[in-house]
Amino acid sequence: MPVDATCPVCRTADIVCGKWTLLLVRDLAEGRSRFCELERSLQGISPRTLSLRLRALEDEGIVERHTYPEVPPRVEYALTEKGRALLPIIDDMRTYGNVWLGADDCAQAEPAEPAQPAEPVAA
Repeated sequence: MPVDATCPVCRTADIVCGKWTLLLVRDLAEGRSRFCELERSLQGISPRTLSLRLRALEDEGIVERHTYPEVPPRVEYALTEKGRALLPIIDDMRTYGNVWLGADDCAQAEPAEPAQPAEPVAA
């Protein structure tokens, strides 16, 4: 079913309803993470799927990729301002799950504070 480009709920759902998307955003709310750290925190995600989801979130402007000129190269991912704007949705989902679904064993039991952008490292 095509997305109604005039409906803000449809457009938002088109972005956030991708499998793993909200969990990636939740994990990146803590700050920058490397690929292997995200892979460990999202048990069950394949490296290929993680790579595809991160690339899609980059394309949407939700995640930014930082590559450091080191040997071996170091790559970190962080939320953009657009990505941090999704955190209230995640907090509301956490509250709903706690109140209505009895799900209180989430790894991130407390509402996430919006992550402050890290200062770039001088080369």
